[in-house]
Amino acid sequence: MDAKEIFGWNLRKARIAKGLTQEALALEADVDRAYLGRIERGKENVTINVIEMLSRKLDAPLDKLFQVPPKDEPKPLPLKAGRRPGKRV
Repeated sequence: MDAKEIFGWNLRKARIAKGLTQEALALEADVDRAYLGRIERGKENVTINVIEMLSRKLDAPLDKLFQVPPKDEPKPLPLKAGRRPGKRV
């Protein structure tokens, strides 16, 4: 994994742990939801300003967002449909 992929992996993990959808975090951080999705997939070269904003919104220390995950760690699971705002079960 490169730094962008590591950051994206940990960002997604932190977002899901907080119970936030991409849409909710994007609104909080004032970024586009599609942009946030590309960050989580390691496809964007993110600025320090955006990294700091996302870190603050998730209450996630910067060092945790750049921590290399164990090789056998499974990909964070998406939120269940019932937990997504606006979705009806």
